[in-house]
Amino acid sequence: MDSLIHSPAQLSAHLKSLRKARRLTQAQLGALIGVGQARVADIEKNPGAVNVAQLLEVLHALDTRLLLTSADKTSPSAAPGAADW
Repeated sequence: MDSLIHSPAQLSAHLKSLRKARRLTQAQLGALIGVGQARVADIEKNPGAVNVAQLLEVLHALDTRLLLTSADKTSPSAAPGAADW
């Protein structure tokens, strides 16, 4: 399932949904990435405060890919990887 994320709040809800779809508790996900349950709760609550490396670890553990695309595919001047939020 592909999802277009426009805000940290959307990412928060999506991360929690992905974890639950894989039937993982926060503690189980934490064990997969080497952190405690409280850190996973923090990441889900405020993904804007997590570093990119740890976010990528979470996504990998959830068998999810991060795809960056230009917001305007017709414009060569669009900044590559520019965030939409």
